[in-house]
Amino acid sequence: MSMSYYEEETQVKAYDSKLMKRLMSYAKKYWAFFAAAILLLVAVTVIDLLKPYFIKIAIDDYLNGYQKPMITYEASSGVEGVEFEGRIYKRVESVPEEIPEDRVFFIDYVDNIPYLVNGIVEPEMMGSATVAEISEESRQYQLHYGDSIILEARRLDRNEVKIFRSKDLNAMKTIGIIFILAIIAGFLFNFLQTYILNYVGQTIIFNIRQEIFSHIQKMPIAFFDKNPVGRLVTRVTNDTETLNDMYTNVLVSLLKDFCILVGVIIIMFSMNMVLALIIIGAIPVVVLVTVFFRKNARKAYRRIRVALARINTVLSENISGMRVIQIFDRQKEKLEEFKKTNKEYYKATMGEVVVSGVFRPLIELISSATIAALLWFGGIRVLDGTLQFGVLFAFVDYVGQFFHPINDMAEKYNILQAAMASSERIFGILDTPGEPDEGSIEMDKDRIKGDIEFKNVWFAYNDDEWVLKDVSFKVPAGKTLAIVGATGAGKTSIINLLNRFYEIRKGQILMDGIDIRQIKKKSLRENVGMVLQDVFLFSGTVMENIRLSEDRISDEEVKKASAYVNADGFIQGLPNGYDEEVKERGATFSAGQRQLLAFARALAFDPSILILDEATANIDTETELLIQDALAKLTRNRTTIVIAHRLSTIQHADNIIVLHKGRIREMGNHQELLAKRGMYYNLYKLQYEGNRA
Repeated sequence: MSMSYYEEETQVKAYDSKLMKRLMSYAKKYWAFFAAAILLLVAVTVIDLLKPYFIKIAIDDYLNGYQKPMITYEASSGVEGVEFEGRIYKRVESVPEEIPEDRVFFIDYVDNIPYLVNGIVEPEMMGSATVAEISEESRQYQLHYGDSIILEARRLDRNEVKIFRSKDLNAMKTIGIIFILAIIAGFLFNFLQTYILNYVGQTIIFNIRQEIFSHIQKMPIAFFDKNPVGRLVTRVTNDTETLNDMYTNVLVSLLKDFCILVGVIIIMFSMNMVLALIIIGAIPVVVLVTVFFRKNARKAYRRIRVALARINTVLSENISGMRVIQIFDRQKEKLEEFKKTNKEYYKATMGEVVVSGVFRPLIELISSATIAALLWFGGIRVLDGTLQFGVLFAFVDYVGQFFHPINDMAEKYNILQAAMASSERIFGILDTPGEPDEGSIEMDKDRIKGDIEFKNVWFAYNDDEWVLKDVSFKVPAGKTLAIVGATGAGKTSIINLLNRFYEIRKGQILMDGIDIRQIKKKSLRENVGMVLQDVFLFSGTVMENIRLSEDRISDEEVKKASAYVNADGFIQGLPNGYDEEVKERGATFSAGQRQLLAFARALAFDPSILILDEATANIDTETELLIQDALAKLTRNRTTIVIAHRLSTIQHADNIIVLHKGRIREMGNHQELLAKRGMYYNLYKLQYEGNRA
């Protein structure tokens, strides 16, 4: 986690096999769901591929089927076909050489009038005959195809045409029903496949989010000193959602795109090799365009990620610091700064728009050019009768299905690249070691006395920049120790070490005579309660904020603790009492009310050792007496360490330590320290004179 945020955003591989293998480990346990989704996907793909083929069959075999030749048989022959005027007419694809021409018939339309024609003509000549009447009464005619072909024909009425086309009508009904059923089945299969994939994807992301949050909770406090909250929130939300897109839109969909491409190619070659080669000829051009897009899209994508990170940072800082901006009237200057960052993001986004805006229309252009080539080449052959119209129609449809996966794959590439970037950042957190704990001793809250001793403690946050230097003191069980000193003297560091948020460099900290490094951190912290100056309230109710999801604390105990520290009065005055919803960080409560809630929380957990870190600072006058009374009750018969600037609140402490630049300069009770006329005396005098003024 040593690289900077922006470096992290720009050093992302487009594809990393190790990362992908690790991502697949989360999906491994759901292989049965993925297998079901793949089967459904194959079914959907087959249905999609068969739709144009159904239409081709309907056009060539049935709509235009009347153009195919028919061979006549005796009615008693038992041959299956259409019975007309005592003979059986059987439709065939081609006429065998041994069949005489007088047994061959076909239906032709001349000026929209149907004729049953005896003989054979080339397909391109059909519909072009001129009619010569032989007998109006018997409806016998001659059809002249050019100058050399004259065939006998019989004009058909509407009912007679229906006889010849009865099987066509039945077949069209069957194809229509099959087509509708295929559409319904495709819809159901597609819905099930989408639902299964999203169910699995959301379940995997749920598990990953749980793992990240659980791991973050195990991180040492130093980790949060170096990693902004916004970045960690992004990892748990935005980055995991990007992975969801990969699990639901890439893994299986890529297989579908591949199946469609292969299926389209196979079907096209099986129908007409020449037309298939025309479409295949477009592939090299598509490959070149895709390679160009991939390289430029990757650069554009990274520029957007960097610019987005910067704009989020600027927005977060400026919104959080809006009070300062307005106080110093820096709106115009900050707007200019934001304008600059916003412009960078705008340019990066427009760069990506240009790349995508060129790629997609270019693929569409290639697709349209391929269709134009098909229509030109295939249309000529339809007109000269060497190609069936249904085949050409199917090819035009398959062109769209051929180019759609190519477009889709480019989109999947973007998703895959985003997933690689997000997974790298997520695993960067998961691979960061959690807070170490070498302790093995469990401290029983009911039996702990609360004796605390610091023995020659040295501590530094960074290398040898010592914050505490050879600090030694004792706090007997049930007594109160106060620590005073200037900002940066090391007061809060003592509290951090006592909770093992950081580990000491030299010396020992003992609790009931046991080195706290031998005590399990969870057990240690269960025995230590803290009330901070900046009280943190969570979203939820007042009751939930005091209990903090501890089931062992009943509602009655919460109310009893609140009443004991004087918080019950204002809580009961809320519209919903203990069920009142707490706004963001308790924004609707005064500083004093938040402090009283913190006291109630500490008392409800009933710790053996209580730490008050500037807990009495910034208290409004109206609730100061309530706070003082609550403090007196809260510290009674409990080992207490108080960090305070207001010396008036610690005059009754059993012992007071004056810290200066990491060392203990003075120690004693209030009267003893005043008598020494040292640092404590000077601090007290300054505050006393300030209050009197």
